[in-house]
Amino acid sequence: MDTSDRFIEKAERDASPNRFPPNANVEQKIEEHEPIARMTTASSSNSSSSSSGSSTLNREQVGMSRMPTHHDDAVGLERQQTALSRIETQKTQHSATVGASVKSRASRRPLPPFGAGKPYPPDLPAREDYVVEFDGVDDPLHAQNWPIQKKLLTAAMLGFTTLTAAFGSSIFSAATFSVARQFHVSGEVGILGTSLYVLGFATGPIFWAPLSELKGRRLPLVLASFGFTIFSIAVASGKDLQTILICRFWSGFFGACPLTCVAAVFSDMFDNRTRGMAVTIFSMAVFTGPLMSPFIGGFITMSYLGWRWTEWLVAIMGSVCFLLNLIFLEESYPPIILVAKASELRRRTKNWGIHAKQEEIEIDFRELMEKNFSRPIRMLVSEPIVLLLSIYMAFIYGLLYLFLTAYPLVFQRVHHMNLGVGGLPFFGMITGQLCAGTLVALRQPAYQRKLAANHNIPIPEWRLPEVVLGGACFAVGIFWFGWTGYKESIHWIVPTISGVLIGFGLLSIFLQALNYIVDAYLMFAASAIAANTFLRSLCGAGFPLFATYMYNGMGIEYASTLLGCIAVALVPVPVWFLLRGGKLREKSKYAPTFPKPPVAAEV
Repeated sequence: MDTSDRFIEKAERDASPNRFPPNANVEQKIEEHEPIARMTTASSSNSSSSSSGSSTLNREQVGMSRMPTHHDDAVGLERQQTALSRIETQKTQHSATVGASVKSRASRRPLPPFGAGKPYPPDLPAREDYVVEFDGVDDPLHAQNWPIQKKLLTAAMLGFTTLTAAFGSSIFSAATFSVARQFHVSGEVGILGTSLYVLGFATGPIFWAPLSELKGRRLPLVLASFGFTIFSIAVASGKDLQTILICRFWSGFFGACPLTCVAAVFSDMFDNRTRGMAVTIFSMAVFTGPLMSPFIGGFITMSYLGWRWTEWLVAIMGSVCFLLNLIFLEESYPPIILVAKASELRRRTKNWGIHAKQEEIEIDFRELMEKNFSRPIRMLVSEPIVLLLSIYMAFIYGLLYLFLTAYPLVFQRVHHMNLGVGGLPFFGMITGQLCAGTLVALRQPAYQRKLAANHNIPIPEWRLPEVVLGGACFAVGIFWFGWTGYKESIHWIVPTISGVLIGFGLLSIFLQALNYIVDAYLMFAASAIAANTFLRSLCGAGFPLFATYMYNGMGIEYASTLLGCIAVALVPVPVWFLLRGGKLREKSKYAPTFPKPPVAAEV
């Protein structure tokens, strides 16, 4: 780890000592560095210069500026497991992505006169005296204290926003060949309409994630909903292929915002006990959206409406999301809630010194770029857990979009279904995803009991049994699909049922592997997830481009066999982590290690 990484690690440990035991794997020595003010989500702050020649620095020497949400003598908000607990990914994004202040630059020039004959004013009181904070753990301003009805309505509204973005990613696949015929290009060029959209998913989080940590959740979601709607309209009304493809990319870029920010809103609203189910439902929206749209797009394309109405439908859904978010969505990010509170107090008291800690941030562009590019790449190439799980998740995410080409080949070419009916077999995969979500929900009580027995210290390997089971089901489903879908004599329901196993494996692998990364890297989880997101989105964009050539050249059965063999080869990855993950994390530069769980906690 470089010096900045060590500062962030120390900041997180100071903010959450109960999450990091004394015997955790921590590098004790910190290189000399100029103080960089950083933010987390709780406690008070101090800033002072680092002492030269010191190899270990305390909080004041580091100059860490911690995000205050309570007074030092009050009970820590982040330690209230039933009220205001915040997940480590959110704290990491806040401190490791945007929580840097520009270093002070000493000047040797004499101070200029104050002007107008005035003397220099007296020193101001301590800045911390004017920083607004939450009024205890029951403060109704905090999103985790909102009424349950408000939380559910917000979750439903944002779930629809996420579903719309995912829905828009694949509905264009039904119009691919209609677009290709209209503009006299090959089918592969038409597939670019889907691939470029998913490429927007890969690049969008680079912008939306830092913005959500600087300006809160509401502003990015409202802006993104508006941009998504505008570019969807541009695709629907585009007069040439260039316009359509470019606007599809920007639709994906703006559509990436809910995929980036909605999970963070859920972490703002829900505590440890309920967040797991909320994120599971969010993940199901992300993965069922692309599978719901092909049959809808197929019926629209083959009707008198034509392919352009696939995008008009997405634009209408996007405009509904924009209006809902603009009118009803309230800010859930605690630092920005405090900014609004400080603004009201300044206005009503006329005291210009009142402010929130978030308002002290100055953006250091160089550090912003480092945290969003440098560290994710370093973790991707140096951390076996990040690398192998990212490859696994990239493969299954790529297959999700590859099936948008494979399913039409089986059900439209082999079984002679039309565009609309040929998209209905995707409900097999949707059913499998619902089963996976149900399994995760049923295992939540057991997971919570183990977590409580282990003093609320998560053991990442507890997440992996579902990944192992899902990997086996996923591989079997691919073989089943290929060897029952290549000839018409086998009834169409047989390859359709294979989608249950494929969908079950897809969601099980993705959801629990993502949770494993979060649990394993805690304070650096945002960087690990950034690397994972970038790699899998590239595969999601690239796989559809060669799917037609592969299935036509090798045949449906042998192409599926190749993909199934790769899936089988990847099954040992979570098994290895289940057996040796603890040892790997002990050797990691980024992953904290914890004591083994008590025997009573094991099941």
